[in-house]
Amino acid sequence: MQKQLIECVPNISEGRDLKIIETIAQIVETVDGVKLLDVDPGKATNRTVITFVGEPQPVIEAAFRLIKKAAELIDMSKHSGEHPRFGATDVCPLVPISGISLEETAHYAHQLGKRIGKELGIPGYFYEKAATEDKRKNLANCRSGEYEGLSAKLSDPLWKPDFGATVYNKEVARTGAIAISARDFLIAYNVNLNTTSTRRANAIAFDIREAGRIKREGNPITGKKILDANGEPERVPGKLKAVKGIGWFIDEYGIAQISYNLTNITITSMHEAFDESCKAALARGIRVTGSEIIGLIPLQAMLDAADYYLIKQKRSLGISEKEKINIAVKSLGLDDLKPFHPEEKIIEYMLTSDQKKLIDFKLNDFADETAGESMAPGGGSISAYVGALGVSLGTMVANLSAHKAGWDERWDFFSEWAIKGQEYKEQLLFLVDEDTNAFNKIIDGFRMPKDNDLEKKIRLDAIEDATKYATEIPFKVMETSFKSMEVMQAMLQDGLKNSLSDAGVGVLCARAAVIGAYFNVRINAKDIKDRDFATAILSKAAIIYEKTIAMEQETISYIDSQM
Repeated sequence: MQKQLIECVPNISEGRDLKIIETIAQIVETVDGVKLLDVDPGKATNRTVITFVGEPQPVIEAAFRLIKKAAELIDMSKHSGEHPRFGATDVCPLVPISGISLEETAHYAHQLGKRIGKELGIPGYFYEKAATEDKRKNLANCRSGEYEGLSAKLSDPLWKPDFGATVYNKEVARTGAIAISARDFLIAYNVNLNTTSTRRANAIAFDIREAGRIKREGNPITGKKILDANGEPERVPGKLKAVKGIGWFIDEYGIAQISYNLTNITITSMHEAFDESCKAALARGIRVTGSEIIGLIPLQAMLDAADYYLIKQKRSLGISEKEKINIAVKSLGLDDLKPFHPEEKIIEYMLTSDQKKLIDFKLNDFADETAGESMAPGGGSISAYVGALGVSLGTMVANLSAHKAGWDERWDFFSEWAIKGQEYKEQLLFLVDEDTNAFNKIIDGFRMPKDNDLEKKIRLDAIEDATKYATEIPFKVMETSFKSMEVMQAMLQDGLKNSLSDAGVGVLCARAAVIGAYFNVRINAKDIKDRDFATAILSKAAIIYEKTIAMEQETISYIDSQM
């Protein structure tokens, strides 16, 4: 069963005193099973976004401890900052990451809010998916009036808190209120402008954000509001859905920004918000100089941005993930105000295991590790790596061909082959480590206790299962390496003729990977007790082996005919 993971992104109303920020953030790590991912303070906003992740119950515990500590250290009666706020911990959204639905996450939001109300007495509201009524779904409604209007809000029967104190007292004056939600992944995204005018930044935000601007008679800024039949202001909608936005001036950088919340990036992506902001700014005589991400961002959002700009440039999409990240950073100007470090800003990179993989080794260290006394990495891992090198050569030819002068009308044809090549490469790189992991599972099986009949049976079953898996992995190397030869074959026929040798070497590497993995399938299969399983996998492996040998001969003959 997939592990349930949720992300918690509390925003505290302190962005200047680093000692207070660190004390509040570090409380998260006092809970086992919770990983602190990011602490992003802003001086001008006097606000810090803290991000941590874990299984639901530990995350709820960590959030409670953080909110309690923030209430102790932050006095809202002395707070000022550019960002809307009404509490020491202003908002605390919970975000489903894996293995859990938004509805289930809302249950944990309610659990957290009730505990805060009961034990800390802090008044609060549930918003978005956790909201108890429609008007409370929108955070702006819950936070309207901000801290300065909190006394009046608490006295309004229509805005009785969902939990905590219902009257404004000395403690509430210090802690303020809190808004807790369950929501989809939100990107807090700021677009930088070459102006110091908040009014003009706001005008661009109104052009773009879903809520748009209020309709007025005559002058669009000072004219009388136009009301609908219910007495509510009519609005001119903005250009993009699922986008909230305001303009502000950031003293720290000396520029105005548009501060967006992208509430559903499947509806409006980061790069769409950026490009539309560029257009709206230019129409108002202003230039966008870059942008910044507050907190963390999903890897896919960065890759989607890279693909968007590569397509606009008619460039191949079949490049490495690292290259794509760099293109996204440069295209969006994410390094405009300060360096952008992917390993600190992309959520998947923050969640990767600290254990070093074979594919993380430098080439010379990988060779040394292979040459050492340990039995792993062995022939299976090396076969997978040779296969990865082979399809990398085929992919290189596809990318070179996509960029060849005079071949612009064919860039998408070569791009598709390069994308296929990258997919094969990633599969084979995964199998480099997985072959070693499979071997280690056999060793673990042999180390299991065998002091009685039950332990002996459990041990033998574990060894059998591990041996099967250790046979399936090199078979997967065979299968993937053989299939990857289609990339090199296509490039031999249609790619740059000056790269015939590169595509040819790619085929030879794939052939070596298939044969090497075939040897590993055979040597592991002989120890499998389930002979039906062993016979079936050996039969399939032999067919791939024969086809590979034939394809190698075809390739050599074709290259000889072209040289």
